[in-house]
Amino acid sequence: MAIYSVYNSSVGTTDLVLAALVAAPRHGYEIKRIHDEWFPLANPLAYGQVYSALGRLTKDGCVEVAEVRADGGPERTVYALTPRGRERVERWLAEPVAPMSPGAGELVRKTVAALRISADPLPMLLAQRTAYLRRMRELSDQQPTDPLAALSRDHALEHLDADLRWLERAADRLARPDPVPEAGPPPRPDLSPRQNPGLPGSGRTPDALHAKTPEEDQ
Repeated sequence: MAIYSVYNSSVGTTDLVLAALVAAPRHGYEIKRIHDEWFPLANPLAYGQVYSALGRLTKDGCVEVAEVRADGGPERTVYALTPRGRERVERWLAEPVAPMSPGAGELVRKTVAALRISADPLPMLLAQRTAYLRRMRELSDQQPTDPLAALSRDHALEHLDADLRWLERAADRLARPDPVPEAGPPPRPDLSPRQNPGLPGSGRTPDALHAKTPEEDQ
């Protein structure tokens, strides 16, 4: 299960293709290789994404065809940055990333929707916790030799840990007697860290991170 990727938008892909051309002109295969080396934890970049981005960038005047190489094999079109493309890369790198809109995450949407229609979110939340812990163990066991690759791993771990803390706060809130409006009293799953041993408290340690959950033992 891929919990986090570095990005998932066509805009991000296009700008990364531009960034890969800053050092030198390259063909699509080289751009894909560079992307996959830069972001080893992300899904490999598909060739279709590379050439789709190059097509948009050529149309926008950000890249141009530098040459066509054969090198004893199939012909490969080599692309180079234009001044407009270099300006776009610099602008992209300087712009802050927009924060996620409140409630935009799939986990939040599922939890709120379940409670609004008086469904039981407990199975999903516990399964989500198991998936997060499994992914955190996988990432914690990785020791990238490239310090820049380690940045991507650390970012993913911090996000996963934040989502686990949200699960715990959600459990505390669901344990309160206040009714949820619009849908009547929803089921009150017992997810409190103090009462449910399957959901640890916020004071997690590396040992607790590697502990198996009841779902994983089955």
